[in-house]
Amino acid sequence: MSTVAEQLRAAREARRLTVQQVADATKIRTDHISALEMGNFSVFSAPIYIRGSVKNYATVLKLDLPPLMAALDAELGRTEKFSEPPPFTDESKKPLDRILFVLAKLNLKWALAAGAGAALVAIILLVNFVLQRHHHSDPLTNLPPARYEPSSAGDSLPLPKP
Repeated sequence: MSTVAEQLRAAREARRLTVQQVADATKIRTDHISALEMGNFSVFSAPIYIRGSVKNYATVLKLDLPPLMAALDAELGRTEKFSEPPPFTDESKKPLDRILFVLAKLNLKWALAAGAGAALVAIILLVNFVLQRHHHSDPLTNLPPARYEPSSAGDSLPLPKP
């Protein structure tokens, strides 16, 4: 099986593209494209840049990405500089992980403003609910008209003398 560098060079030459044309299409520097085609990964500072550049390059050349990226990972694993430890878990990301990732990207000022607005709306709704409930639970609102009737049993208190 040919290396990733050989596959990239062969695909570019088959499409009759120059390095400069690929650089214009991918926005990757020409020296980086040449380094990728020679398999010289030491030009890059981190494996993420290599993977991203190869992915962009292969997309422009319309190559099959999954096998190419697997071959690249195998090649990078054999290098001392770019070999990475295996992932901590084999589990796929859960929905909570995605939610926390989105929340981590939120602008704090906008999040606080939105939270304050939501809290204000909640307080207004709560006050409205309590006031309506208090109005309906007032025992004096549904009484019939009253009439004063003095007691004749003598159990009332005497009025003070003037």
